[in-house]
Amino acid sequence: MPTLSNPPVRSSSGPRAPSGWTSAQPATGPSQVLNAASFQPRPLQVTWEMTQACDWKATHTRVTRAPRDKREFSTAEAFHLVEEVAAMHVPLLVLTGGDPLLRPDLFPVIEFASRRSVRTSLTLLPTPLLDTQVIAELKACGLMRVAFWLHGSTAALADAYWGVPGSHRRTLEVVGTCHEVGLPVQINTIMARRNLNDVDPMIELLTRLDVVLWNVIFFVPGGREQAGDLLTAEEHEEIFAKLYAASKRVHFQIKTTEGQHYQRYLLQQRARESRGRMTEADVITCAPKGVNDGKGFVFINHHGDMYPSRFLPLSAGNITTQPLSEVYCDSPLFVSLRDSSKLKGKCGRCLVRNVCGGSRARAYAMTGDLFAQEPCCAYEPEA
Repeated sequence: MPTLSNPPVRSSSGPRAPSGWTSAQPATGPSQVLNAASFQPRPLQVTWEMTQACDWKATHTRVTRAPRDKREFSTAEAFHLVEEVAAMHVPLLVLTGGDPLLRPDLFPVIEFASRRSVRTSLTLLPTPLLDTQVIAELKACGLMRVAFWLHGSTAALADAYWGVPGSHRRTLEVVGTCHEVGLPVQINTIMARRNLNDVDPMIELLTRLDVVLWNVIFFVPGGREQAGDLLTAEEHEEIFAKLYAASKRVHFQIKTTEGQHYQRYLLQQRARESRGRMTEADVITCAPKGVNDGKGFVFINHHGDMYPSRFLPLSAGNITTQPLSEVYCDSPLFVSLRDSSKLKGKCGRCLVRNVCGGSRARAYAMTGDLFAQEPCCAYEPEA
């Protein structure tokens, strides 16, 4: 199965309590008042891993052949998930895998979501199953957007990541087919040391491909042994500068995942451009709505376990036994992640902690402490 370079090790036996996380109700205070006022009782995005199955042949360890798991959602359970998403008025449902095309109910699920006014995006691999007819049928079913992985602007970079020769060329071909049927395209890129110097070429490529969104996913190591692939704090800042400059001239949206401190960078740039200085009032009034671990995002794996992030291996419950709304609004894990008073180190002192908060997944991966300071942030808040 194709996976990200750092998939969390999930277990259906329940979450392991991380350092600093308790089930006690958070104390009230200025930061909690702000959190309560800004908290929306629904996710902005729910991502469902429909399957881990994949028929892609590869030589790289990141990609293996995998059959469908018998514990995957049934079609009835999939419809129930869509109904819960619709009832909460979640703005976006993302379907991913593995290869979702291996699920025979993929098209009915998309149609079911469309009939309930659920905007749906689908992340696919450029496998032989994805032909022109399939792309046209996805559009006809009501799919809002399709996403593909490109971890480099060249075949040398992209093919090396998956270990699948020709995957880069094939991805460019299917992007063209999507344009022919009028299906908008998103590109996902994991940003790590291997493609650190490929940001500008990627921006040029995506401009030519006429995509609508670029999702830049900042690498989260699956363990300390992968720390060598991690970008430094200064390198994050360098990429932030390139993304910000590009956002002013490209026609596609640029979104970051596990790069929460990019929101801090945006606020800094806007304050400098206005020749002003950031204050807490400025942050509260002008901060964009962001998606962070526990704030606006839920990841559901193919067994139904619910996580605050795809990269944080701590489950808050299972959707086959607990309502999505109950877990998102009331589970101790999600509630704790929304309490900025729990943040430690410079994250706890930071002016924009309620906008950024740092990557909790990266902090946990590097320290074992869910509330440790963001390991890859160069910003030093004033005392």
